[in-house]
Amino acid sequence: MSSTRKQIHLAAHFPGVNNTTVWSDPDAGSHIDFRSFVHLAQTAERAKFDFLFLAEGLRLREQNGLIYDLDVVGRPDTLTVLTALAAVTERLGLAGTINSTFNEPYDIARQFATLDHLSAGRAAWNVVTSWDEFTGENFRRGGFLPKEKRYLRAKEFLAATWALFDSWRGDQIVADAESGVFLADPDAGRFAVHSDQFDISGRFAVPRSPQTRPVILQAGDSDEGREFAASSADAIFSRHGTLEAGRAFYADVKGRLARYGRTADELKILPAATFVLGDTAAEAEERANHVRHQQVSGQTAIKFLEQLWNRDLSSYDPDGPLPTVDPLVGENTIARGRASVRMYRDPLATAREWRALAEAKQLSIRELIIAVTARQSFIGTPAQVADAIDEFVQTDASDGFVLVPHITPGGLDGFADTVVPLLQERGSFRAEYEGTTLREHLGLSDARPPITAPTGEAPS
Repeated sequence: MSSTRKQIHLAAHFPGVNNTTVWSDPDAGSHIDFRSFVHLAQTAERAKFDFLFLAEGLRLREQNGLIYDLDVVGRPDTLTVLTALAAVTERLGLAGTINSTFNEPYDIARQFATLDHLSAGRAAWNVVTSWDEFTGENFRRGGFLPKEKRYLRAKEFLAATWALFDSWRGDQIVADAESGVFLADPDAGRFAVHSDQFDISGRFAVPRSPQTRPVILQAGDSDEGREFAASSADAIFSRHGTLEAGRAFYADVKGRLARYGRTADELKILPAATFVLGDTAAEAEERANHVRHQQVSGQTAIKFLEQLWNRDLSSYDPDGPLPTVDPLVGENTIARGRASVRMYRDPLATAREWRALAEAKQLSIRELIIAVTARQSFIGTPAQVADAIDEFVQTDASDGFVLVPHITPGGLDGFADTVVPLLQERGSFRAEYEGTTLREHLGLSDARPPITAPTGEAPS
């Protein structure tokens, strides 16, 4: 394996029912049957991926007060699924999305420390915040936190879990049968956390795990999210569709690390990416077009348009033109709890852009939604996809990718069988696991406490 090439990091995202998943395809299986999780995880491990990634939502999403089939599946509890997968995999990392807004540090630290023990050091935690009152209705506390409090709580939540993980040094358990001494330090596990968001103290029940603490992932593109990742994360889950955008994001986030006393290799940047393979480029393009039309039905196109227009558009023809009326702007939205509420910060400006695009290319509502909701995709022959992925990594547009197949559970099979061997041949991807923990797979140093405030200015 060449030592001069950057090594690509790959993860597999278990898809839920959303605008990337084709749940109606004849090849699609259950999104809740454990056999589906096993199939995708074991395929990823066979291909020597770094980890399997599970997203999680705390509430079924709805639109105009109704749940519709795009999001109806739900998802089993993330940590339960990952713990079960630890028993049917040996090396694959196990990453779960757990919310810091509506959980408590002790519970989450105990669950991740347990997963890390049971998996022999393969646990990862994607730390997210919840921004809306809509989700808060599911919880006794209710309500929601303003942006500055959300990230403050996330930082203090993470720091609190570190205090819990570090309450065990790792050398206190002696278990000497001859002397009868089990603990060298009877004060092991003691912790105390006093901050703006938390006032807790006691004894942590789980001894130090193989990785000390899980690998920390962070998903978010806002300035606050980038800063949080630079201060505390091991990897950032992003989305950038072009080399240019990827390089700009990569340079920005990596450039923030020095302020926290960190080096560029201590944070991996892993955008989400879809892929469509074919025996020829033309066949791959044809398949990709078919997939996009499966992903965005007429009903789905209207639902997505409503998220921007903030109006009931059910009477519109998805194969017809865009509405001539403008979006309704205001705090009340028919698409509560959806990321698009934040993404479309200027609905009127976005509507003007969509109208211009639709007019220039003569696009219907459905065709426009297909165009504007497309995520980063690698489309082509296995060789072309391998070339494109390698170019992103070798030119510092990413450190690898979290791949999102559109079919569950067999959507990763073709990539594992055709693209991975090509990346291995060129020396850009491992042929075998070299370590046993996820931290080792990602080339990360030993865990250390998070730095919640900059230690100095980054060099110019």
